[in-house]
Amino acid sequence: MTNERQQKVIIIGAGLGGLSAAISLASSGFRVQVFEKNDKVGGKLNVLVREGFTLDLGPSILLLPHVFQELFRRAGRKMEDYVSTQEVVPHWRNFFEGGTTIDLTPDMRQMELELAKLPEGESIGFYRFLEYSRVQWGTTEAGYLRHGLDSLGDVLRFYGPIRSFLLFDVVRSMDAGVARLIRNEKLRDILDYFVKYVGSSPYDAPTVMNMLPYSQFGYGLWYVKGGMCNLARGMERLARELGVSITLNTEVASIGKTGSSVDGVVLKDGSSHRADIIVSNMEVIPAHTKLLGADRSVLKRYSRFAPSCSGLVIHLGVDRQYPQLAHHNFFYSGDSRRHFRAVFHQGMLSDDPTIYLVAPTRTDPTQAPAGCDVIKALPHIPHIRDTQPYTSEDYARYRDGVLGKLERMGLTDLRKHVVAEETWTPIDIQARYFSNKGSIYGVVSDRFRNLGFRAPKRSREFRNLYFVGGSVNPGAGMPMVTLSGMLAADMIARNAAG
Repeated sequence: MTNERQQKVIIIGAGLGGLSAAISLASSGFRVQVFEKNDKVGGKLNVLVREGFTLDLGPSILLLPHVFQELFRRAGRKMEDYVSTQEVVPHWRNFFEGGTTIDLTPDMRQMELELAKLPEGESIGFYRFLEYSRVQWGTTEAGYLRHGLDSLGDVLRFYGPIRSFLLFDVVRSMDAGVARLIRNEKLRDILDYFVKYVGSSPYDAPTVMNMLPYSQFGYGLWYVKGGMCNLARGMERLARELGVSITLNTEVASIGKTGSSVDGVVLKDGSSHRADIIVSNMEVIPAHTKLLGADRSVLKRYSRFAPSCSGLVIHLGVDRQYPQLAHHNFFYSGDSRRHFRAVFHQGMLSDDPTIYLVAPTRTDPTQAPAGCDVIKALPHIPHIRDTQPYTSEDYARYRDGVLGKLERMGLTDLRKHVVAEETWTPIDIQARYFSNKGSIYGVVSDRFRNLGFRAPKRSREFRNLYFVGGSVNPGAGMPMVTLSGMLAADMIARNAAG
């Protein structure tokens, strides 16, 4: 075995997980080569400028800034020298049919005024819920996140069987955990919808997902100045400074195998590149089918890691402003249970979806011409179905219905004011990122199917093949995929040293 400081690592994909792994490995002395099929780094963290509007095509919320700060510290750098951030307050504005609006804010005095909008006595339990969420977060962070636990067996060994059962409340769903403390249906809908960070249903996800509200209330909700894509640009700059070779517009066609090891990659142009270790930022199941040519017996082992939902991602530049909007907004379904059942159990487009809407000009007016708004609307929809998949025409009709709902709930004449648009369907997402059936968030979190676990970071078939990104533990979202790269790099360094 060669010394770890002489080993070469090839990373397939320059999403945040791949960049994080590259930075961590280069900081430890590995030689790192990254191949990225698209024309820029960042994966789903993408951007488009059109008609003077800057459209952030991917994630819109930065949580847990300390995760990114730790990544830069690994390289002996300070994150603020590469990426500028600012806190967003209020966190969310929640719109309900009938005109009720409730803000979520870290300012507890203002939060009290928001809760006072509910019927008397129906906000009782909110602060108990936040404490419950804080305990769930602390418990999860101490083991699962900090030590990169990859399976139920790892969790049981770390926490102990009885303590694991008690700490993680494994019997209840996320919604049941909320309902235990929260009476008001609107407040339940708000807290349930933190499940958006993992693209799942609160009625199926395990109650440990109730740690998500504390990840926001405890650490703040942030925006990257100049657009979220600047986070990827800052990470790219650091990686290149560390000597990482990043080749764009270069697609990997296959991974070479020798027995129980991988030995390199073949690019789409036919050239071969050898490596001691390979890290895939492509999702686990597409990587096995597209790059490894895995047979059914191998794919069956990963069947419980089904794709999360997808989304119809509607990016608009409009020639007016909607002052009632905050930076982050939710327009709720009149029947949340029915909405989630349609998406996750019936594989249908919900006829009354909950819509996440971003208006970044509230924080950063440079994203649009003066007097204009950027609006991003994202209803969760099913991933691509195996039989009778929805067509581009189906998605176009659905887009019209989504904008019609926003108009009905206060965004007057929205469609008449659109001057620039970029709309992505699950078909587009799958084609650009090779995500599993157009999934946005990697693997669905389902307590019956996978107990909320994603796939492990180290391959079970090949000793020197690793995975990072939203399809592996610890999961979806910018901080979690970045953490996956750091944890995989730590695992590689330990295994190389051993």
